[in-house]
Amino acid sequence: MTLTLVMGGTRSGKSARAEQLALASDLPVRYVATADSSDPAMAERISTHAARRPREWSTVQADKRLADVVDGAEGMCVLVDGLGVWIAGAMDRAGVFAEPRAEELASVRTEVLADVDELLRTAAATGVGLLIVVAEQAGEGVLPAQRTSRAWLDTLGDATQRLSAAAASVELVVAGRPLQLARPAPTNHAELRIHGDTAVRPGDSDHAVNVLAGGPPQWLRSALRDALEEGVSTYPDEREAIEALAALHGREPREIVPTNGGAQALWLLPAALRPALAACVHPGFTEAEAALRAHGVPVVRVLRKRELGFALDPQAVPAQADLVIVGNPASPSGTLDAAATLLALRRPGRVVVVDEAFMDMVPGEAGSLVGEHLADVIVVRSLTKALAIPGLRAGYAVAAPALAARLREVRPPWSVNALALAALSAAAANPDALAATAARATAEREDLERRLASVVGVRTWPSAANFCLVEVADGPSVLAALREQRIAVRAAASFPGLRAGDLRLTARAPEANERLVAALAAATR
Repeated sequence: MTLTLVMGGTRSGKSARAEQLALASDLPVRYVATADSSDPAMAERISTHAARRPREWSTVQADKRLADVVDGAEGMCVLVDGLGVWIAGAMDRAGVFAEPRAEELASVRTEVLADVDELLRTAAATGVGLLIVVAEQAGEGVLPAQRTSRAWLDTLGDATQRLSAAAASVELVVAGRPLQLARPAPTNHAELRIHGDTAVRPGDSDHAVNVLAGGPPQWLRSALRDALEEGVSTYPDEREAIEALAALHGREPREIVPTNGGAQALWLLPAALRPALAACVHPGFTEAEAALRAHGVPVVRVLRKRELGFALDPQAVPAQADLVIVGNPASPSGTLDAAATLLALRRPGRVVVVDEAFMDMVPGEAGSLVGEHLADVIVVRSLTKALAIPGLRAGYAVAAPALAARLREVRPPWSVNALALAALSAAAANPDALAATAARATAEREDLERRLASVVGVRTWPSAANFCLVEVADGPSVLAALREQRIAVRAAASFPGLRAGDLRLTARAPEANERLVAALAAATR
């Protein structure tokens, strides 16, 4: 059981923050109300809180024993809101407000602390996935003159200290902004850092890495040779690359931020934007979520539905999310969403980030937002895949000036080396060559799709990139059979929302596709 304590003053936003954390847990949520709805003013506050919570959350009322609220909550997130109100209720039930004798006040304090301890023990024994407790921040004002007020304050302070000692994370919310008082317990998210290159052995036929085969085209090799002769003896100067990319996309130079591959642009987001709740659309490139979690940002996963062809549903994104990250085309499904669908993600106070790492493989770049002047949208691009230069790490972000400036503020100096800048400049100056590359990627994928269509027991989905997502009955055995044939493909189970039978197959030249599909057909018989 993991415990999170969220503290704050009255109207600080602590309840809303706790609800964000519950939403990000990806667990069924049980909301525990501690307030007395018989009071009209309190009833109105309860109604306001209830209206903003997701309908699928269950609600229970805390009674005499706080520990009872976790009964039957195995694998759930239990949100207790809030501790101070429950303590006041315990004091009221004991009658100490009417007759505040010292011995009764001391007895109530002992019982409250014992029940807090019991809550933690019961939650752990029950197998609660996440326990979130909301509590008022005690002791920031003058010590009250009334004995009962002092007793409430003392009991609340002792209880929050006990919870804090047991908590993996403690947050203090001030004016709606959470301050982390203790780092979250280390969580293993190693599955987010798995990539296709680790599946390829020397000598394998590579259908795992989604980079076009054959290395960079000749025109790019020439530009890189010139840069090697002239550009590596001085610090990188990105101005020429910025001007070229701005001209290519019809943007202003100040809207272009070169990065060390598209992945670095995604890793800049947590520090630059400081989101309170991020939504990552999955299955998709997992480095974005890895970056957010490494910076302590709560993340909610929005899953594309298999039965709907992995199409994006903007309504599935929680309204509370102030950052949404989505791939277009998405990896590993290759799903291409229309621009209108992506624009439906926008709302006041939210930034939408579209990872277009594979967009340069889409002839005409249908659905791209890179040329749109939008104050709340960041587009991330990469040359790695289409131009076969993964070792150079050449990427960039395109955003309105204010957002671009925030990305630059947290970007390390000289992030992009001279060779990568030369590649960015050369690519931007050769749109016809980029179009030819997109046509080649499309032809190779369409060839693979035609061949896969004849294989019994293999399900495929439409793709706009240079790969296909397939589903087989027994993924591990198929992977083993292909590996025996020295054929590497990408196991897709590490992508959130996918499973062991899902494989990503990168398209190659027809002869390589033929060998792959023949081996796949043999493995699925």
